[in-house]
Amino acid sequence: MNKNPEYELSKLIKKTDYKLVLAESCTGGLVSHLVTNVPGSSDYFLGSVVTYSNEAKNQILGVKAKTLAKYGAVSKETALEMAEYVRSFFSQIYPFDKIIGASISGVAGPDGGSDEKPVGLVWIGISHKNHRSAHDFLWDGNREENKLKSAVQCLNLINCLLNKQYNI
Repeated sequence: MNKNPEYELSKLIKKTDYKLVLAESCTGGLVSHLVTNVPGSSDYFLGSVVTYSNEAKNQILGVKAKTLAKYGAVSKETALEMAEYVRSFFSQIYPFDKIIGASISGVAGPDGGSDEKPVGLVWIGISHKNHRSAHDFLWDGNREENKLKSAVQCLNLINCLLNKQYNI
């Protein structure tokens, strides 16, 4: 896992005409923080939406109530809806098909886990005109470590998409 993927992201995405948007939950804006630590990130980063509660995911981020009821906030389905909606939201200012959306929802810890969804479980969603995927990870760190590992992995997945889609 690349420890500073935000710099790789900057290098890769600047070779395209794509913009990045994020929908974060358990990371509380940490991915956005990492992205904006890179000088010039305003060239490709449009913004993010941080929603922590299910109500906010539904009312602000557009995750269907049915999805939350059936699968929960920490799920493949929710991560995908978050990534898709954040793209849609920012398409008011940039063309939808030129936006890469990524999302994170998980259980950072130390509480809140269950047998089915233990502490450290995170789903990361990626949405792009030619790609839609969700990936689950199970971290074994404390809250801050789980958040950082999640944020770094999210950026690594975006970088993999850019490398694969554009042969950069």
